[in-house]
Amino acid sequence: MIILIEKKELAEAVANVSRFAERRSTTLPVLASIVLVAGDDGIKLRATNLETGIDRKVNGTIKAPGVVAIPATTLREITSSFSGTGSVTIEHAGDTAIISSETGRSTVKTLSYEDFPVLPFPDAGTVKFSLPGSQLKTLISTVVAFASPSTVRPELGSVLLSFEGGVLKAVATDSFRLAEKRMSVQGAMAPFSILIPAKNALDVIQTIPDEMIEIQSDDNQCAFSWPFGMLTTRLVTISYPDYTQIIPKSFVSEATMLRKDLEAGLRRSAVFSDTFQKVRLKFSVAEKHVDISAHNNDIGDSSESIPASVTGDTIELSFNHRYVAAPLSLISAESVTLSASGIGRALVIRGVGDASFLYLVMPMNQ
Repeated sequence: MIILIEKKELAEAVANVSRFAERRSTTLPVLASIVLVAGDDGIKLRATNLETGIDRKVNGTIKAPGVVAIPATTLREITSSFSGTGSVTIEHAGDTAIISSETGRSTVKTLSYEDFPVLPFPDAGTVKFSLPGSQLKTLISTVVAFASPSTVRPELGSVLLSFEGGVLKAVATDSFRLAEKRMSVQGAMAPFSILIPAKNALDVIQTIPDEMIEIQSDDNQCAFSWPFGMLTTRLVTISYPDYTQIIPKSFVSEATMLRKDLEAGLRRSAVFSDTFQKVRLKFSVAEKHVDISAHNNDIGDSSESIPASVTGDTIELSFNHRYVAAPLSLISAESVTLSASGIGRALVIRGVGDASFLYLVMPMNQ
């Protein structure tokens, strides 16, 4: 195999594809490689860790077709050090590949590409639709941080992507907090629901382009395709909990305040939180403000009063301050509404005038 590729294009493609290779694989060494394929379909770079996989096209010239597997870490370190413009030649013969440009030459030991697995593709006819990659990135990136890091319950360590009634939703929860992002979608689409492991979902949004992509899935796999690439991910087959049952239908107290005031109050109070990172929120109806207080035996006490429009009953709840602050950077509205459903029950945070995003957090023991 002999191929010529522009330095910048090769470096970007390798950086992108190497994310899907295993760092080290003792059972199947080729999983730690990037496979370069030069043939009738052009030049492609492939990698997989058996959870996710990618097949990405690059522009270049094929002088001699062939296939070669090069360790991903080595190839990434070589291509990331490229400087200037010009092309790179990759020539494979025997068990080595020569990577050369006008300024240097590297000889790299290759791996046996025959053991490289075929990237799985979903069975046709299950779920298939198209949408701009930028929209999918927005949906997943808004909620993915709230998926559980634990592997004990795979469904909670995943992002739920579903469609019904013209609305595409992404949901994630770790059982202490939950985030839901909604987006209206034009065109006919059959209802569906899939669970993407959170780590895989991050790889998806860091790889797909902003332009239109096609999404196809069956019960086990989901593929994201665009003109210059295809990405596949394993799906979680366990049913997702019916999270709509825990979203409060009514509230005993609501407070609306400037988002920046809440952020600042939480940040100052966090200094005085205890080992459980607890702060107390008090909805003061008569005084028209929300009080944030914290106590630490080793540091001291703190109390903040945030001007707010408060309705309903006076109520006091304790929260992990990180969990209350977490969604605020995802809300673009200048004001936010905190809706309390009662002692020991969920608090809902929304941006004023934004029905597309909902964040729910459970209180701590008083």
